Amino acid sequence: MAMIGAKAHQKTKFLARASSGIGKAAASALVNAGYRVIGTKRNARPDEVRDSIRMIARDVTSNESVAAAVSLAQAELGHIDLLVNDAGFGVTGAGEESSIAQVRLLFETNFHGVVQVTNAVLPIMRGQGSGRILNVGSGLGFIPAPYSTYYSTTKHALEDYSESLDHEVREFGVRVAVIEPAASRTSFESSPVPSDTPLAAYNANRAKVRRQGETL
Repeated sequence: MAMIGAKAHQKTKFLARASSGIGKAAASALVNAGYRVIGTKRNARPDEVRDSIRMIARDVTSNESVAAAVSLAQAELGHIDLLVNDAGFGVTGAGEESSIAQVRLLFETNFHGVVQVTNAVLPIMRGQGSGRILNVGSGLGFIPAPYSTYYSTTKHALEDYSESLDHEVREFGVRVAVIEPAASRTSFESSPVPSDTPLAAYNANRAKVRRQGETL
């Protein structure tokens, strides 16, 4: 998409999460680059502004919440040139150590949440004939990740979803990409959710894998 000067058509961005980590850094960088940015977080207050970024409430696991947030963003921005999907959390543990309920919750946020936000924004971008969607994946989306099995699985799914969707929507002037960072210095790295059904049988190998990771 050709970027038109801010005086005639100021570039706009809608961010699926801008309260911390990569999302917060991306929002700040894009504000500095001339974008008008609306960020979201689960518990944003009405008229909340955080670090010069307008914040609105949304829960990516709720279709109603996502629809309301996108509608409000469109009303305030007029158009949405860039969507960044970065909401997500991590679960640590072996595949056998997570209940199906925990796996479902992880997919609801990390994968289905991205789909819900994207599907809400795509009609706007198709109507404009332009737009960019950037999904934040992970390096664990293309390599094995023992003891992060289901987090890695959600990111594998996000990689294929993003690349397949790009081929479907490019005819409308919309492009989709996925970025897959490695470890980063954010609260995400220090606050993963432990598996909810831990098993002592995995403790020795878990410690071995952790030690190997610390030496890389």
